[in-house]
Amino acid sequence: MAVGMSRPRASRIDRADGIATVTTGADADGAIDPDDLPDGLVIADETGRVICFNSAAARITAVPRAAALGRPLERALPLEDLKGRRWWALTDPYGGLATRVGQPERNLLLPGGREVLVSARYVRECPTGPVRRLVISLRGTEARRRTERSHAELIATVAHELRSPLTSVKGFTATLLAKWERFTDDQKRLMLETVDADANRVTRLIAELLDISRIDSGRLELRRQPVDLSAAVERHIQALTATGLAPDRFLVRTRQPVPAVWADPDKVDQVLGNLLENAVRHGEGTVTIEVAPAPATSDEKGTAVTVSDEGPGIPEESMGRVFTRFWRGSKRGGTGLGLYIVKGIVEAHGGTITVGRGPGGGAEFRFILPVGAPAYLK
Repeated sequence: MAVGMSRPRASRIDRADGIATVTTGADADGAIDPDDLPDGLVIADETGRVICFNSAAARITAVPRAAALGRPLERALPLEDLKGRRWWALTDPYGGLATRVGQPERNLLLPGGREVLVSARYVRECPTGPVRRLVISLRGTEARRRTERSHAELIATVAHELRSPLTSVKGFTATLLAKWERFTDDQKRLMLETVDADANRVTRLIAELLDISRIDSGRLELRRQPVDLSAAVERHIQALTATGLAPDRFLVRTRQPVPAVWADPDKVDQVLGNLLENAVRHGEGTVTIEVAPAPATSDEKGTAVTVSDEGPGIPEESMGRVFTRFWRGSKRGGTGLGLYIVKGIVEAHGGTITVGRGPGGGAEFRFILPVGAPAYLK
């Protein structure tokens, strides 16, 4: 069975010994065997009998090829929708509206409850003519199941992370409203500061969810402008030392000249803040930040930022999972979404990020952002 290219002409289907050869082009040397296709391919002729049933279709449906070829489509693939209705009788591809061109992908069931994703194309010789071929694509549901599990895990994580701060906020506000007069000013201040911190935690979690949604859908918006990475690092160090961390906990190295990158300053701050917070929380000893020029993709130059610590580091077997959702190090805490978002932000800028072991034995994160400005400024 081969899908190939012959001389320039309309595609046709030839049958010999129950096997379909689909010819669509100009040169047989470019033939593609349907068994090489990753998705299931089923083709029925103008009478509704199956003339092509590739190996992926046999694997996905658990129907042997020999049991499908030559049989009526509704018997070879007795599909039902989720309400138990016979699919081919319901859609009536050969006797239905002559203007229909196919069926979009949907989840259908085979006998025994086996789920398959099915889409169909009605091939006609003229726009409103009779259906000459019915081309059906089949896919397994494993990928969709993985996506659904990922979404369910995200929802469970978010619910867990929201429960604690919201319980705290609700408890303290209810207590203050009911017994305001019984507390001293210092006690009230402590409660309100706790409520404020928990509200900030909820706000950060919601921001992370929005970022994940935009990254996954490819809709992460970047408001680019020149960003001095050295200055951005210094701001973050000052903010961390202002919270009580010792200034000698940080060592900043800058290798000149460091050109300004064209990036979204808020997103760059998010990347730097996450990496530095991880180094402080999970690492030990001195946190070293190096800013230096580095080659980026293609012919563009880039600026590299490396953040390393002297802690236990990340186990070698875990390094491939660091930038996945919900990954956490040996110490529990956080949602496990921060590094996933960091990677999405860096790649949205056209940059790269890697993880390894630093000179001091701890974790080392290094990201590179391209320097190039938009074309209209060049």
